[in-house]
Amino acid sequence: MANLKDIKRKIKSVQNTQKTTRAMKLVSTAKLKRAEMAAKQSRVYAVKINEVLAEIAYKINQYKGGTLEGRFFTCNDAPKVIDVVFVTADKGLCGGFNIQTIKAVRNLLKDAAQKQIKVRLRAVGRKGMAFFNFQGVELLTSYAGVSSNPSYEKAQEIIKAAIDDFTEGKTDKVILVHNGYKNMISQELKIADIVPVQAPLHSPETSSLMELEPDEGGEEILDALLQKYFEYNMYYALIDSLAAEHSARMQAMENATNNAKERVNILTLAYNKARQESITTELIEIISGVESMK
Repeated sequence: MANLKDIKRKIKSVQNTQKTTRAMKLVSTAKLKRAEMAAKQSRVYAVKINEVLAEIAYKINQYKGGTLEGRFFTCNDAPKVIDVVFVTADKGLCGGFNIQTIKAVRNLLKDAAQKQIKVRLRAVGRKGMAFFNFQGVELLTSYAGVSSNPSYEKAQEIIKAAIDDFTEGKTDKVILVHNGYKNMISQELKIADIVPVQAPLHSPETSSLMELEPDEGGEEILDALLQKYFEYNMYYALIDSLAAEHSARMQAMENATNNAKERVNILTLAYNKARQESITTELIEIISGVESMK
């Protein structure tokens, strides 16, 4: 009977876990709908501003200016110092969502070490921070609580520090890494060079009527556009990562719920089998007792 009690206790424990994972799946589904809508709306603006900057980069590279603005658009084939800004989740229980980003960052570190390039890490999200701290890897800056509650102001703060160092010549490149939202059941790892702005090899085919002509207010407009480009790419990475996180957590909790259901079925079968064996043993003992009294 002790075995029956143990099995029954396990069934109860797994059923409680199943209730928890089902509730977490429902919460993630509700949050995903809001985050997905925000990501889709932000993607339109992010894609357009990237197209505009790509067109500007192409035209500026035709003249090879040596100004500060020119440095933002001039590709450095031999960088000495690189800043890597990477986004992970603040919370767990989302499958391999964080691992994909961490693997990408570790590969960047490995490649940079082979080329003798110094890499400075700027971590966004507690999971990434915890991993690299445990590995003994130095983090230049850490931002906790941003991944779960992104805002444009926080994005400005994060990217401003990296761009300021690039402007002052402390770094030669800024790379942004995050695991983005693809659809309800999958995520897509995204690695982008934020600065220098990558210019297309050929003239971009856009519907823009933009003509670049030097004038007194041109630098101010370009500076404002660059600032918006940096800030919004960071903000979009946070929004996109949050949507992907909810998607990954929803899938992980659904898998956990299904596994718990299968486990309950297996334990229930074992319980019924053990109960039947117990009943059979009792009947044999009763019959044996009756036979011995004859």
